[in-house]
Amino acid sequence: MKHVIIIGGGFAGLNCARKLASHSDVRITLIDKNNYQQFQPLLYQVAAAVLAPSNAAFSLRNVLQQHSNVDVKMAEVVSADLDTRTVETANGEKYQGDFLVFAAGAQANFFGTPGAAKHAFPLYSLRDAELLRSRILEVLESVDRDPSLINRGALNFVVVGAGPTGTEMAGTLGDMTQRMLKNVYKDLDLSKSRVILVDMAHNVLNGFSEESQRYAAKMLEQHGVEIRLGAPVKEVTDVDVLLADGTRIPTRTAIWAGGLKASPLSSKLGLKLGRGGRIDVRPDFSLEGFSGVYALGDFANIAGADGKALPQLAAVAQQAGKYCAKHIADAIDGKPGEPFHYFDKGIKELWL
Repeated sequence: MKHVIIIGGGFAGLNCARKLASHSDVRITLIDKNNYQQFQPLLYQVAAAVLAPSNAAFSLRNVLQQHSNVDVKMAEVVSADLDTRTVETANGEKYQGDFLVFAAGAQANFFGTPGAAKHAFPLYSLRDAELLRSRILEVLESVDRDPSLINRGALNFVVVGAGPTGTEMAGTLGDMTQRMLKNVYKDLDLSKSRVILVDMAHNVLNGFSEESQRYAAKMLEQHGVEIRLGAPVKEVTDVDVLLADGTRIPTRTAIWAGGLKASPLSSKLGLKLGRGGRIDVRPDFSLEGFSGVYALGDFANIAGADGKALPQLAAVAQQAGKYCAKHIADAIDGKPGEPFHYFDKGIKELWL
């Protein structure tokens, strides 16, 4: 029986494990530092207190409990020997497999922006969402007690990054301050609240279709969101955000949705890393020079049909996980594999 080790239980890793689990001649060990999968597209709703954290996290063991050939281990992988396909956890445990799949996900990329890592609130994990939710509620309650804080920017929410995460978060904040919270905080003058979405790019949802960009920008404005494009962030402090043009926006809540980089594990594999600290993979997600080793999802740079790297989206990760499972199963059966082809289903709608 072949042993497949999968590092990471996100969209890529979990889909790979579930599809491989249908093969009774394969044993799978899924390792993740959490015992749940976080549903990242819903994190902004957790941050806005629209959903409870439990609505955006699902037990890996429950999802895989019907598959007797899958073993879930809650541990953080800190190193790996790619030649022998052996990984070691922070607790010193070692796991060796016939195939090794890295789907360890991503972390916020602050791009060296001074103060961002310390003062901004990222939104890429369930813990991030919970911390941001607490911050938003803390600010609202403090202003309710002391309205003079409004003049110091306490009701200004600055969202850095106009990609899907930032766009959804900004729109939800605009809806909250314009409509949802007015009957909750009756003594709070929410008309003085501002939601400012900033990005160094010149389009909202840069990289998406022009139609999606226009629609998103229009709906953001209807929800009261101020859009500042072509505006790189130079510094984040505990009281404001400094833009490259010298503008300082006073705020107590700077939300960072400005980009991703691979999880810290990527830098411990002894490989030359590509954009975003991710691993450049071959068309079948395998690593050049290492038999039976693959990288998926936000941990890898996956080229599309045009040769450009595919975006770090759930749809890409899901398809990558299922493809990798089939590729491994074919390899076990001695069948030739085919390159990955991403099927773009399009974006039917956003929160808007």
